[in-house]
Amino acid sequence: MIRLEAGDWRATVAPEQGGAVLSLDWQGQPVFRPTPDGATDILDTACFPLAPYANRIADGRFVFDGRPVRLTALDRFAPHALHGDAWLLPWTVENQTERRVEMTLDWPGDEAGWPWPWRAHQVIDLTEQGLTITLSMTNTGEAVMPAGLGLHPYFHRYSDSRLTLSAQGVWITDAREIPERLASPAGIADWSNGLALADAPFVDHAYAGWSGEALLDGGGRRVTLTADAPARWTQVYAPTGADFFCVEPVTHRPDAHNAPSSEQTGLQRLAPGRSLGMAMMVSAVELPL
Repeated sequence: MIRLEAGDWRATVAPEQGGAVLSLDWQGQPVFRPTPDGATDILDTACFPLAPYANRIADGRFVFDGRPVRLTALDRFAPHALHGDAWLLPWTVENQTERRVEMTLDWPGDEAGWPWPWRAHQVIDLTEQGLTITLSMTNTGEAVMPAGLGLHPYFHRYSDSRLTLSAQGVWITDAREIPERLASPAGIADWSNGLALADAPFVDHAYAGWSGEALLDGGGRRVTLTADAPARWTQVYAPTGADFFCVEPVTHRPDAHNAPSSEQTGLQRLAPGRSLGMAMMVSAVELPL
């Protein structure tokens, strides 16, 4: 485990555990939901990287440029494949300081899973202003590959937590949790004017046309999440009664690999040697009493 410090900010990182962030605190209070001591389940961590795709691929199957692909599904999410491979593998530390850690992960390609090779690069950086995570992926193979990225932070939820974000639409899912149709945000939960988590329904949906900013108020503070292009989709996961909620910047919508070719899903066609990147920034201020 690596500890990072800058100003009022503290973070811990576990390269060996999916390149995950284990904790993020500001002024001694949690911003991310902290990982329980001794936890080995990646879903118990505070934030982890998503590559070479984000969220679900229906039945773990798709066809790309005439090539059928069948992915392995984890038992708990079967029959769908979820979040790619980067969160399930140990990362290699390339550089480290008291404020910054740089990691890489190489995927050789696997005919029994994701067939295209790639290299991921992740930088976790603390400053007096907050946290920045930069994530990128390079196609190291000889053929064009589909590519997508995301980050999966679990924010600590206070009793008065409130979320504000602006998006053009939300994907309504079918009974299998696969996007079925695009609707107005009010079709699930409209966060544009701020909505208390205590008043929100269960949400696990992708918002499209996201502005790239989310405000998370609660516990006497305002946390601001921003993401740069091409992360213009965000998956909001807000289980009722939980001690966390997720606002996940992603570069494409769920099951983009099986979407109609005419749809702008955000999924990239990454040529050999080319890279796709994104960044997420988290800052905080105290709210006036």
